[in-house]
Amino acid sequence: MIVLSASKPFAAGGNRWCYVDPADAMRCIKVRRPDFSIEDRRRRKGFPKNLKPLSSFDDNLDEFNVMTNLQRHYDDNIFAHISRCYGFVDTDMGKGLSSELIRDSGGEVSVSLKQYLWEGDYDEDCRSAVDELCEHWLKFRVPSRDLILHNVVVQRELSADGSVKIKRLVVIDGVGNAGLFPGHVMPGFMQFKKAQRKVDNLHFRIADLLNDKAQGKGPGMHGFLFHSGQE
Repeated sequence: MIVLSASKPFAAGGNRWCYVDPADAMRCIKVRRPDFSIEDRRRRKGFPKNLKPLSSFDDNLDEFNVMTNLQRHYDDNIFAHISRCYGFVDTDMGKGLSSELIRDSGGEVSVSLKQYLWEGDYDEDCRSAVDELCEHWLKFRVPSRDLILHNVVVQRELSADGSVKIKRLVVIDGVGNAGLFPGHVMPGFMQFKKAQRKVDNLHFRIADLLNDKAQGKGPGMHGFLFHSGQE
């Protein structure tokens, strides 16, 4: 049994909290928010979605199934820009999902692309990293939902000249086809077309966030770290 309740999550999404694994600093454990059960999620859905089985509202189970599918049907190099999944673990906050924790070369948990852009600039280094991620998405025709900015993290490293550069962008959530059929069974041209839509949408979301920032609007609730994961 892994004890998480004595620790503080380093990040949170709409339905889950993310903790550093006490036994492995390079892994995180995602658990359901204790104040928002899957029963609550189903009740909030309208008809006919509220008729679906509870398992369909379990984000951890959904992510596990998606990642297992990627491991079975795609080249392992697809994980160059996608965090890996290690399966379920038992915690004092319920069953958790163990995943790769992306950290910078200094040991800090990597910030989201949303936080990076909000606190800094969309500089040439970041633009190049975004282009590399998009090329990867199209090359592997990655099945995914929209590439939301708080689901993409910016892994940074100290370069030879002493400056901090972006090593890569990593998608930590939102992978998997939202349709009825797994991505790998769709015709190749359809896989590419869907991946292209996600790439185009990512560029739109970046522009939209930068526009909100320029207008002095707030960044919203999600996408900012609670701590660096070095506590």
